[in-house]
Amino acid sequence: MIGKPLKPVTRILVMILSVIVVLGAYTHLSHRQHIKNPKDKTIPTWSQLKDGLLKICEKNKRSGERWIVQDSFASAKRLSLGLLWGVVGAIIVGIAIGCFPIMDASLSSLLAILAKLPPTAALALFFVMLGTGIGMYVGIIVVGILPVLAQSIYLSIKDVPKELIYKATTLGASKAEIVWNVIVVHILPNIINSIRLQIGPSLVYLIAAEYACAHIGFGYRLRLQARLVNMDVVYPYLAILIIFGFIMDWLLKSLQRKLCMWYLQERE
Repeated sequence: MIGKPLKPVTRILVMILSVIVVLGAYTHLSHRQHIKNPKDKTIPTWSQLKDGLLKICEKNKRSGERWIVQDSFASAKRLSLGLLWGVVGAIIVGIAIGCFPIMDASLSSLLAILAKLPPTAALALFFVMLGTGIGMYVGIIVVGILPVLAQSIYLSIKDVPKELIYKATTLGASKAEIVWNVIVVHILPNIINSIRLQIGPSLVYLIAAEYACAHIGFGYRLRLQARLVNMDVVYPYLAILIIFGFIMDWLLKSLQRKLCMWYLQERE
């Protein structure tokens, strides 16, 4: 039957099997490549990856700092600030244009234009306007996610049943009470889902900006090591980015389960 959920045990087994297939395919490719060229670094073996992981975790002889610690703190700070400002701004703008026609008429066209602008193509503009400090990284993330997220919130508001608004109005609720107690509560699960979908793009914008001009951070380290073809360092960094994204997604899903139990019950 289409859409019928799998049993928990079957689902877990399929997930494990898919990971095993990917790891097995990588092992095969690495082995075949090293038969052709024992010194190959483009597809490192597992022992080379272990050495690369140790390299990024050990203290640098010149700076006395660990690469992974330096880069993680720098990138996490930029990403968290960018997401914070982008999400807060998108929620405010999205609710405003979704609830008030005058705001809809004023901002919808501008959001539609900005949503079609690839932030990575406008890196030079961000350099000129914001410099190369933390404001530039925050700015590119905000411009990248705010328009799309605000439009998503706007569409969610338009899907709120009118009957709920009419009933609240009949019961004497003020505009502020209708917005907060009816509309926001109803669209909160969709807001969280939309934020989850913006984690990946946010990482892309951050890495692109760091790749271009940073002197510390994941993008900077990936640029340096890729030029040296040190893929034993590049791959662990990519794996850490994936893990970081999964952790953020899991935290948002946990928040959704705590705040929106009714939504999850409806989906079940």
